[in-house]
Amino acid sequence: MKLFKQILSILLTVAVFATFNGSMYLLMTRRLGNNFSNATQIKMIDVAKFLPHEEDSELVRIDSSLKLTGNLPVLDGATALVPVYAAFIDAVYPEGSVTFEGGSFSDDNYYGENFAPDSKMQYKNSVRGFTALVDGETDIFFCAKPSAEQQQYADEKGVELVYIPIGLEAFVFFVNADNPVDGLTTEQIRGIYAGDYTNWTDVGGVNRAINPVTRPPGSGSQSAMDSFMGEREIATKSPFAVVGASIGYSFRYYMDGVVGNDSVKMLSLNGVYPDAENIKNGTYPVIAQFYAAYRADNTNKNIPLLIDWILSDEGQTIIEKSGYVRIK
Repeated sequence: MKLFKQILSILLTVAVFATFNGSMYLLMTRRLGNNFSNATQIKMIDVAKFLPHEEDSELVRIDSSLKLTGNLPVLDGATALVPVYAAFIDAVYPEGSVTFEGGSFSDDNYYGENFAPDSKMQYKNSVRGFTALVDGETDIFFCAKPSAEQQQYADEKGVELVYIPIGLEAFVFFVNADNPVDGLTTEQIRGIYAGDYTNWTDVGGVNRAINPVTRPPGSGSQSAMDSFMGEREIATKSPFAVVGASIGYSFRYYMDGVVGNDSVKMLSLNGVYPDAENIKNGTYPVIAQFYAAYRADNTNKNIPLLIDWILSDEGQTIIEKSGYVRIK
């Protein structure tokens, strides 16, 4: 009897460990295997590639008919629009208008840390850049539609802002390149972020949890996503989602042209792929305008001159050759 109890105890112990290991395999290892998770690991923009008046810059360059002098407007913008407003500076501002603390651009300058205070190009990104515009530190801010919180900040400060549409862009959703799903409907996307669909099998994919990743509040992408969701709220995702296959969102050119991340792919929406032609003809379902924003009380006479030029064929050519779609 004693031997029988010992054997039974050993068998029970083995069964417990086997059950535990099996559960961990099902909950973690199986889900993590080929789970397409790195879809949301977007690379940072390399600002060094888009500096005005630098010989090896990758900016679009044209022979501009406008050359500004005098009180040059300070320009700032969202990450995705760095190549655009930097190209404007390159085309119409004199050399020496972009300066750096320490005399040269720092390789660690991910958020514009060493643009000098007197530099006419700044890079504070969407959240800090919008605040700088409202506070009068920036003259023109290039951005997508601001968030409700950002507009509230301007209202509380008593600042009226003017938004001039200057180009078109697609708001896109992306997954890992190995994810077999190539397209979704707009309602399926809303359903994923609202918590209606939690497994890729719900939308025609493989048996993996869906990890719907969001962006920081106030960023251009998150403001666009809030607008896309309409009256539907983004749900709190399950703790198990972090071991699932990710889906994220951004603007087309940031994904395709600025960071060029080959490990991810953009999804078709309602059967339409987000390329430049489908943005131009209006068939892609989520097209966003982007703007040149400035304070209505800003009296700098170069601001209307610059914006008129941006809306001219020369300015629109820069926008188009930078990878966006012209507004006209």
